[in-house]
Amino acid sequence: MKKVMQLSGLTCAHCQKRVENALNAIDGVSAQINLEKQQAVVKLSKAVDDQVLRTAVEEAGYEVLSISEKKGLFGL
Repeated sequence: MKKVMQLSGLTCAHCQKRVENALNAIDGVSAQINLEKQQAVVKLSKAVDDQVLRTAVEEAGYEVLSISEKKGLFGL
């Protein structure tokens, strides 16, 4: 499963790496941050509650505006 997190407060590569490290420290999470779009694309290898993802980003010092499930082709 993939989720897209819309973030706020990321201004540089250091911010990007800090959030990426915070998310990737969660068991079952593989995250990539797009600094320009202020988004994290999170791949989950097991169920992880949205609140766990939100807390990791907030504890790193940034804001989560939204979390949505990323659908595949044709919404599948």
